[in-house]
Amino acid sequence: MREGLFIKKNIEKWKEYQYERTKDPDEMATRFTELVNDLGYSRTFYPQSKVTQYLNALASKIYLGIYKNRKEESSRIGRFWKTELPLVIRKHHRELLYSFIIFISFAILAAFSAAHDQTFVRGVLGNGYVEMTDENIAKGDPFGVYKDGDKLSMFFKIALNNIKVSFYFFVSGIILSIGTVWLLFMNGIEIGAFQYYFFAKGLGWKSILVIWIHGTLEISSIIMAGAAGLILGNSILFPGTHRRIDSLKRGTRDGVKILIGLVPIFITAAFLEGFVTRYSTMPVWLSILILLSSFSFIIWYFVIYPIRLSNKMKNSASPQKLS
Repeated sequence: MREGLFIKKNIEKWKEYQYERTKDPDEMATRFTELVNDLGYSRTFYPQSKVTQYLNALASKIYLGIYKNRKEESSRIGRFWKTELPLVIRKHHRELLYSFIIFISFAILAAFSAAHDQTFVRGVLGNGYVEMTDENIAKGDPFGVYKDGDKLSMFFKIALNNIKVSFYFFVSGIILSIGTVWLLFMNGIEIGAFQYYFFAKGLGWKSILVIWIHGTLEISSIIMAGAAGLILGNSILFPGTHRRIDSLKRGTRDGVKILIGLVPIFITAAFLEGFVTRYSTMPVWLSILILLSSFSFIIWYFVIYPIRLSNKMKNSASPQKLS
């Protein structure tokens, strides 16, 4: 084929590839393949032609685009945890605070009610659980419930259940946040009654050292899942200057990001509950170390780090003053 005919046959395609860029990886791969074929033909029959140089440059440009997309995808996960999720959390610190206050308020209310009504704990936790725990206390093993069953199956069961519960907290927010508040109420009441029960039995400090090994991460994540539900509900109630549907989309996106961020924490909490909590006679220093590590992580990643990152980005975006 003469060079002029070769150019005439393919020039429109080459111009499209040059000026109409695409970010679709499949389309980029198709274009690169076709250009490599054209370049191979050109090098064979017109090795010294400018069209060969042109095709070589165009193919190289698309190749670099493919490489850049792959590099961005590989760094996307790291960017999510390092920047994207903390900024979303910082944006919704108010909802996180509301979720914490609601949960803790109901937990305190439950403890107060249990202190003045001996039947309250049984009404919340159920007769079966209370009687079983009473039997374990009589045997000298008050936390024996955590030693039942296979470690691995217990781990998977707890992890899946916690993730499912967090999803319910989020989705329930669609009912104008009422559903999420109700779930925070139910869980807060349960935790308050549960914790008071052990304090009433003289096992308060021991229960903290054992149960909160996994409970620190688990309950903190439940509160943050509640925040995700409030974000969803508030996006409908308070759209601000946005259209309500656009506000809902933003709220859904931010809430889902928070739920994704909670998955590793739920998995870690399930691991601690399935494999570590059962060792209720572990050294006190080890229990305290795990508790402090979990608590410090929650405070740092979900409170301190988002604030610092947000301030840092604001300062870097602000114009520097001339001295």
